[in-house]
Amino acid sequence: MAQKVILVDDLDHSESADVTKREFSLLNRTFAIDLSDDNQRRLREALGLIEKVLESSREVRQASRSRRPADAPVRLRGHTTTDVREWAREQGLEVPVRGRVPEEVLERFLTAHPGAAPDREAAPDRAEAE
Repeated sequence: MAQKVILVDDLDHSESADVTKREFSLLNRTFAIDLSDDNQRRLREALGLIEKVLESSREVRQASRSRRPADAPVRLRGHTTTDVREWAREQGLEVPVRGRVPEEVLERFLTAHPGAAPDREAAPDRAEAE
């Protein structure tokens, strides 16, 4: 039993004897599509235009959604950042509810609580966020 294969143009969905699988390259990738001779010509023209545009363009990279890593937090001996915040409020100092404890507040806390000072080797400059 014989079978007849009918190729359909992927652009205009027409059936024609000249429809065949065509390969083309774009941006260092190879694609395949079923096209008639007329649509193959149109594709070549469009790709030519795209190549001209790309020659006079520059690539734009999307901004990364990943956040820049923060400096390593300071480890306080026997105290948490909540302790630092509570102490600062009792002293009448402004301190954010969340996030980084201001350097000035941390320094004043360490002056008032010398036993909370971290080891010098593991002592980056900021309070640990909770």
